[in-house]
Amino acid sequence: MDAFYASIEQRDHPELRGKPVIVGASSARGVVAAASYEARTFGVRSAMPGFRARELCPEGIFLPSDIAKYSAVSAQVHAVFEEFTPVIEPIALDEAFLDVTQSAHLFGGPVELARTLKAKVREHVRLVVSCGLAENKLVAKIACRLGKPDGLYWVPPDQTRALLAPLPLRWLWGVGPVTEAALRETGLTTLGELAAADPRALRSALGDRATALIALAQGCDDRAVEADLAAKSYGEENTFERDVSDRETVTQALTSHAQAVARRLRHDSVQGRTVTVKIKRARSTARSRVGAQDGPNYPLLTRSKTLPQATDDGSAIRTIAIALWDAAAIDEPVRLLGVSISQLSDTKETQLDLFASDEVIRARKLGPAVDHIRERFGAGAIRQGTGDPEKLTPSLRKKRGV
Repeated sequence: MDAFYASIEQRDHPELRGKPVIVGASSARGVVAAASYEARTFGVRSAMPGFRARELCPEGIFLPSDIAKYSAVSAQVHAVFEEFTPVIEPIALDEAFLDVTQSAHLFGGPVELARTLKAKVREHVRLVVSCGLAENKLVAKIACRLGKPDGLYWVPPDQTRALLAPLPLRWLWGVGPVTEAALRETGLTTLGELAAADPRALRSALGDRATALIALAQGCDDRAVEADLAAKSYGEENTFERDVSDRETVTQALTSHAQAVARRLRHDSVQGRTVTVKIKRARSTARSRVGAQDGPNYPLLTRSKTLPQATDDGSAIRTIAIALWDAAAIDEPVRLLGVSISQLSDTKETQLDLFASDEVIRARKLGPAVDHIRERFGAGAIRQGTGDPEKLTPSLRKKRGV
């Protein structure tokens, strides 16, 4: 989708059309979630710190994110996609891979299918989608980027190498600042140069990844479009408006995250064994030259504990998260806290405990009971008494099940 969140706001508020709209970054420490193309002419882009976006575009219209609305619109868009193929791999609210191998002939070929899909999305959702068409996921994603805005970019298989050759290294899936720096030290600057490189010469810089990256630079990608991907972990995190160090605020944030994670687990009928706490310190360290434009770097810590039995109990996750925080012995302010759980299993496959205590049995019943109350009377109808979680944890991530 083109500038998805910002485009939705411009669609719903005609007075914003043609103006530089920036979604997110509405707080002092926020980051840009989406920028309209009018804002992008000033250099504003997604994931940019809010203070930098304001420097570049002081006349920008900054709006808070409305993830619930964007999620609903995303579902409408996916409903249109399903008219063209059942093989859909969601990547984010605004992006997905579609395998149209078996359905393209029904629409007169892949290019005509894409034209029809674009028209259907515009008709039903009143938004613009860009399409990249290629023989694999990597090249299709790059083609989509090259075609924006309002693009339809078709890359025939015999033109793949020529398309990729002049592109910068960072356009390749899996090449971040560190890998780019390592490649540049070997004298490589483009995908064409990487495609022609000797894997043996690159192994000292990249290790076992060398062969795979060279193949990708050549346009070879055998990853299938995978529909209905199962989550590998569930997590919630937030950046505080101000650095925090008092235990009460930390405990409230960890509690809110633990309960949100537990709700999502129960909604999807899964449980997890490994609880992880994510902590970002408030003091910054200097960045390397690569990526310096993104602002300061804040040290990140993680602490984990694996349980003998999987759980979806928010209180149990909370207790472990707080214990992990205490064990970390952080003696300085932090700017971000998060809680996640991994090593997931289906609830139906969980081994029952014949000798569970009454307390454990009550805890198992409490979560679903609270879920039913929230579903019937609203998200604010009941919560654990730890302050206002909406103010403490303004997470902009999609909260499935809420």
